[in-house]
Amino acid sequence: MKNYDELRLLPWTGSEGKPCYLSTDDTDGYLSRLADNTEAVQLGMAAELLEHAAEVLGDGETEPNELRLLATDMSGALRDALRVAISRGHRLLPTVATETRKPAHLPVALS
Repeated sequence: MKNYDELRLLPWTGSEGKPCYLSTDDTDGYLSRLADNTEAVQLGMAAELLEHAAEVLGDGETEPNELRLLATDMSGALRDALRVAISRGHRLLPTVATETRKPAHLPVALS
């Protein structure tokens, strides 16, 4: 079994809302492809919801119940998008440690 940091966080939860992880080296396997497709659907739905939110919030006559439903839907979409971001962030190739990099925004001391 792989270390915890080598597991892929899947874009769905298991029983009782617990996270699901995938341990595989096969990025083209059935579960990997299913997870990729699910992530794409979730991100697409979030984009559509964002467009809908702009319309609803732009309407000065939106009912409180519609705003509550929008907030509920947006909370779910944000949760899904955050899970996708965490999963993809964990799968990025390791980079040089941040301590060894020189921040570009700091001025160089002149002698």
